[in-house]
Amino acid sequence: MKVTLERAALLKSLGHVHRVVERRTTIPILSNVLVRAESGGLRLQATDLDLEVVETAPADIGTAGSTTVPAHTFYDIVRKLPDGAQIALEQAGDSGTLTIRSGRSRFSLQTLAESDFPDLAAGELPVKFDLTAADLKRLIDKTQFAISTEETRYYLNGIYLHAIEVDGVPMLRAVATDGHRLARVELPCPKGAAQMPGIIVPRKTVSEVQRLVESPDGSVTIELSPTKIRFTLGDVVLTSKLIDGTFPDYARVIPQGNDKSLTVDKVEFKAAVDRVSTISSERGRAVKLALSDGKLTLSVSNPDSGSATEEIEVDYGSEPLDIGFNSRYLLDITDQIDTDTALLKLADPGSPTVIQDKEGSSALYVLMPMRV
Repeated sequence: MKVTLERAALLKSLGHVHRVVERRTTIPILSNVLVRAESGGLRLQATDLDLEVVETAPADIGTAGSTTVPAHTFYDIVRKLPDGAQIALEQAGDSGTLTIRSGRSRFSLQTLAESDFPDLAAGELPVKFDLTAADLKRLIDKTQFAISTEETRYYLNGIYLHAIEVDGVPMLRAVATDGHRLARVELPCPKGAAQMPGIIVPRKTVSEVQRLVESPDGSVTIELSPTKIRFTLGDVVLTSKLIDGTFPDYARVIPQGNDKSLTVDKVEFKAAVDRVSTISSERGRAVKLALSDGKLTLSVSNPDSGSATEEIEVDYGSEPLDIGFNSRYLLDITDQIDTDTALLKLADPGSPTVIQDKEGSSALYVLMPMRV
């Protein structure tokens, strides 16, 4: 194999694929990236057996061939070479090393046989549709923070993506919850997606796709089956297994009868919550919201460090109400609000609260209260 290419092109492609590789793995071949020189350019492929990323970098191919090299070492070498450098990759015959040359630098990396490299064969992916990169980014950004990290409830360790009819209009909906908060966002169903099965896209896959969406102007092709999903973003193809589990009936936890409406200035509210929560304990993070006519008093009391209160003007006309929330969760949700004001629909101190931009917004959040 003999290949020459620009450092920038190789670094960009390696940057995308090497992230999939776990730093600690008991299977040596999974520490490597598959490097294949073919007529279209230099094809790089990495996998952790659940997720696979493939990208082709433009290159001058002297001699076609393929091998595998340690992914993180290869990436670090390329990263540390100077801007604008030309890189030559060369492997002679069946030698167990790949030589990397650039300027006066020369490296030899130990290789493993390509034949040992696993291929995450996707099989049939019958459902196919296109989304704008901006829409895909919105689905992820608005829900990702609520994905559970509790491994025992593995079916919550991802985003639930499914097609649903809302008032007779087909929609594509993304939902995530960790049992304390829930995020739900929807957009008009793209052509071809109406027949998709309900799927749970794993947390690591969600993070990688989010990083790959570098420009909101592009388009993403999504292909899926009940067990696998593939995202094609320009030159990058990401294939992933899906979580094999049943997502809970989330509609049951979204309250319908919350009759107390609170409208707050998002920036003012967020800043106030952030300030008073400075006092809260790392474990509890509880902040109390005391509501009365046109006024909201935020307070935190921590036996170990003291107390804090702050008062802000709000639009609230129902009977007085005291309710507590985890301040970190409240700030996470407030960060997702797009408009200048946030609408909180409350019932009582023990019931979940609905938070939105406005009535009928395409994004909706549910937050469980805390005892304070």
